[in-house]
Amino acid sequence: MAWNWQQPDWPNFAWDRSQISAAEEQFLLGGGIAIGTMKHLDEDNRDQFLVELLSGEAVTTSAIEGEILNRASVQSSILRQLGLGSPDLRRFMPAEQDIAEMMVDLDRSFSQPLSNETLFGWHRMVTSGRKDLADIGRFRTSSEPMQIVSGRIGAPKVYFEAPPSKRVPAEMKGFISWFNRAAPNGKDPLPAITCAGIAHLYFESIHPFEDGNGRIGRAIAEKAMTHSFGQPVLVSLATNDPGAPKKLLRGPRKGKSTK
Repeated sequence: MAWNWQQPDWPNFAWDRSQISAAEEQFLLGGGIAIGTMKHLDEDNRDQFLVELLSGEAVTTSAIEGEILNRASVQSSILRQLGLGSPDLRRFMPAEQDIAEMMVDLDRSFSQPLSNETLFGWHRMVTSGRKDLADIGRFRTSSEPMQIVSGRIGAPKVYFEAPPSKRVPAEMKGFISWFNRAAPNGKDPLPAITCAGIAHLYFESIHPFEDGNGRIGRAIAEKAMTHSFGQPVLVSLATNDPGAPKKLLRGPRKGKSTK
């Protein structure tokens, strides 16, 4: 069986634009309404709304991967990293602090091009403290195949196998180049939902990391949608039904420390 990355036209994705155009229009319309709504909120309410969004997405994207986090602790960690309110002296679990750090970084770096350094930083954040991983903050290097399997030991069913580790650096170079070209100010811009959908499928097909690909893949899709608005945006991909993402945007904060 040949996987998608083994096809002769990989990674030239094709799609029916007529099937997506209505969703693209609805997304942009909803985003415009959300931007207008946010302008009528005072600074404290906007900040609280941001914390709720970031913490909700952090908790849910981790739950998809089987990691249950304490929402209050995640919110406290986000508040501390945003410089909002009094420092919280509670002890955070590494997983809570690290996913919070990634969500805040995603929000702050929305306009920056994607790079290996960004992805390696996110990977260190979501795998900090893991003792079972050989490759943290870098692409996987194991010679063992990266597979999605189920079934009993000795008779597994392989649903997908990603490219071997030796191909990952070149595949990711191509992915990052494509992603930055597909941005609104890139050489080959794509509409928000189209770009996010392709980016997620493309990245997950490569599966470049030993673990954490799901959380990072959803962050990449969020970043793709953010590009279309020119300001921080969280679509809450993990929290909402795939067919009806919630448009959640905010403008720049004023008068608050971001250290």
